[in-house]
Amino acid sequence: MDYVSALVPPVVMAVFFIGVIRVIVKTQGGANKAKEDAAVDAAIARAEGVHQGSARTEG
Repeated sequence: MDYVSALVPPVVMAVFFIGVIRVIVKTQGGANKAKEDAAVDAAIARAEGVHQGSARTEG
């Protein structure tokens, strides 16, 4: 019975990992893709703006 208790944690973690991967794959694209892309673009623009703003003030 020790082998069962030794195998249960890896099996449970593998099942949860597969579930997480399936959720990630299923949520890619679809109706929310445009919103997600816009949010990422806005975050990148803010980061670039902060980076450029700090470079101007240093010079």
